[in-house]
Amino acid sequence: MKNVSLYMLSSFFLFLIGSLMILLGLNFLYYDMVYMLDWEFITLNSMLITLTLIFDWMSMFFCGCVFFISSMVVLYSHSYMYDDENKVRFLYLVLMFIFSMFMMIMSPNLISILLGWDGLGLVSYCLVIYFQNFKSFSAGMLTILTNRIGDVAILLSIAWMMNFGSWHFFYYLNIFESWLMYLMFLLVLAGFTKSAQIPFSSWLPAAMAAPTPVSALVHSSTLVTAGVYLLIRFSDLLYMFNCSYFLVLSMMTMFMSGLGANFEFDLKKIIALSTLSQLGLMMTILFMGYPYLSYFHLLTHAFFKALLFLCAGLIIHVMNNTQDIRFMGGLTNQLPFTITCFSVSNLSLCGFPYLAGFYSKDLILEVMTFNGSNMFIYFIMYISVGLTVSYSIRLIYYTMIMNTNSYANQSFSEDKFMNLSMLFLVIMSIVSGSMLSWLIFSTPVFLVIPFFMKIFALIMILFGMFLGYELSIFYYNIDSYYMVTYKLSSFLGSMWFMPPFSTYFLSGKFLNYSFMMTKNLEVGWGEFIFSKMSFTYMVILSKFTQFYYYNNLKIFMISFFLFIFMFMIY
Repeated sequence: MKNVSLYMLSSFFLFLIGSLMILLGLNFLYYDMVYMLDWEFITLNSMLITLTLIFDWMSMFFCGCVFFISSMVVLYSHSYMYDDENKVRFLYLVLMFIFSMFMMIMSPNLISILLGWDGLGLVSYCLVIYFQNFKSFSAGMLTILTNRIGDVAILLSIAWMMNFGSWHFFYYLNIFESWLMYLMFLLVLAGFTKSAQIPFSSWLPAAMAAPTPVSALVHSSTLVTAGVYLLIRFSDLLYMFNCSYFLVLSMMTMFMSGLGANFEFDLKKIIALSTLSQLGLMMTILFMGYPYLSYFHLLTHAFFKALLFLCAGLIIHVMNNTQDIRFMGGLTNQLPFTITCFSVSNLSLCGFPYLAGFYSKDLILEVMTFNGSNMFIYFIMYISVGLTVSYSIRLIYYTMIMNTNSYANQSFSEDKFMNLSMLFLVIMSIVSGSMLSWLIFSTPVFLVIPFFMKIFALIMILFGMFLGYELSIFYYNIDSYYMVTYKLSSFLGSMWFMPPFSTYFLSGKFLNYSFMMTKNLEVGWGEFIFSKMSFTYMVILSKFTQFYYYNNLKIFMISFFLFIFMFMIY
């Protein structure tokens, strides 16, 4: 009972703290206040090394959402990890993860941001390798090494900000200096590695090796959104420069992952790719110059994505722990509540009217239309929305509409703790969009655009539904589109061959070189000269001293004569 109560207790406290933070956030928003708490560690000449926490409506809302989702995920884990022998360790890791995210959100100071940033990277590694097998270890290594690039970028930007004499970036965001360009590049690099934009996208689907509750936490509100949040905080600095290159990169991420999810058969990887596509959307609108819209989508996305993962976890559980959607089917009759939640979160992801995703997504698309970007950006943006609907419909088709397939449902019971956590997230997936849009935008956003442009998002959604259904029709005597266009499908489904490019291709030469160095220096000549020969030197020296002690009179005489002889010659 001890472990059970631990999960319950932590879930309760997380929920309580989350509620308090949301209330504080409302207060700060209403009175337009910002509180900063400074704890000074050390003063060195003019450098202040401080730990700072910032309390404003943005950090409080985001923190409240993170704590809400975490409380539900911990409650869900109580049932999900019930038979796991290391479940207490798992809980501690999850709580460390949440605390790291808290540090990251609350810091206007690059040093304290680094604490949370590094904590996220290291704890996520421990969670990805939680199921200890070869695949998990490889995925964990890919995750942590890619994230290290971002950590190095943050460290370099800390060094670079010593030009200011302080690490409080809040005070310096509106200063324009020529060298700030480097700071911006480093920060965007850090944000791109953490939020898995091209060319660092390959770690995000690989991180699916972690237990499902962790995936729900990582992919909704914590690890992957840290990069977006950092760039939202630094947005004033970004807009001093031309960000169109980064805009194209984040847009291609959105397109690539949306396309890849349509050719993927692993349930968790499809949801991971959908996260990647939403992150691309957040980054795109951020680089277009709308940080609040990006933040708004970040919050609404967190709720329905966490719900999607929790439903997927239960489906995997009852499907005898298989993740391949081709084996599933006919779950509507057996898991009615879970599938209802699954459908709500899927519709919210697609931007179905009046669910959470609709408020942020529709607004982003309309503002983007209003922005007057070029045809390429306009086209890719709408196509990506269509692809989102397409893979969601495909997911629903394979799990629900199709008849029972190779694997039948193993357990028909839906656990009450799992149901409770899903129920809260379903309510948030429906309500959070409208609530946040009223709170964040004090005056309602009203955009007047031509009828066709206004309705174009809906047309793309319907087109995506049709495409998703057509691509996923699958029964025994049909040639599936996947097999007919196998080469194209495998190219699109493997994220444009990015995982091999970012792993073997980049590291192969370095690994070979380091292997040669190790073989020749460390266990070769180095080993021989410094390790083995040192022993030989000691033996020779000790023998010589021993000889010296035994025959001391002879040696003294000989050395004396030699000395005299040398002196005389001199």
